[in-house]
Amino acid sequence: MNTRTRPLRRSIRRRRLLVTAIALVAVLILAFAVQQSLVAASASVSSQETPTDESGGLPPQALTGSVLAPSDADGVIRDGDEPTVFDTDRVAIANLDLALLDALQRAANDAAADGLEFRVNSGWRSAVLQERMLQDAIVQYGSETEAARWVATPQTSAHVSGDAVDMGPLPTLDWLAQHGADYGLCQTYANESWHYELRPDAVTEGCPEMYSDPTEDPRMTP
Repeated sequence: MNTRTRPLRRSIRRRRLLVTAIALVAVLILAFAVQQSLVAASASVSSQETPTDESGGLPPQALTGSVLAPSDADGVIRDGDEPTVFDTDRVAIANLDLALLDALQRAANDAAADGLEFRVNSGWRSAVLQERMLQDAIVQYGSETEAARWVATPQTSAHVSGDAVDMGPLPTLDWLAQHGADYGLCQTYANESWHYELRPDAVTEGCPEMYSDPTEDPRMTP
């Protein structure tokens, strides 16, 4: 081998290695730039597809709690705080149909002679409260069909119109079962011994036959 060609070959190899190194660095820089671009794009899409609320930075669908929040103004009556039929400062009582309320108060006055006090477990309800109760019943009973045997819709409920009242305690229900018709107060549904409505003709003709549950009541079809 000609010794004069050796330095030339070494020089060519060095140039090739240098070119390769430069190309490798360029590839690494390009890959890093592409990666950063993808990260930025992903963050932008995520922020558009998952909006946040101003209070906690969480997307609305992640927030818990009920959409409905009925209060005393909706006719809510809490356990242990059942008003009497004379507590007209409570909207659950004051918003009842006046004829129904009058019959309840007359019956309560007469029942007081037997040591009884009429307590209202549920009276007038707002549509908001009725809807909340209906949705809770659907969850409890597992279907809209079964829930309908116990809770009406806001459009058909006699509580929303002020024409129904749920009474208690048990001695009061016993008294009403025996004497309620004398005041036009009748149990409407066989499965709800607490649910009473006004039937004025009952004073002379007795209470009409009860429906087995609200699904038999033609008024439940809007």
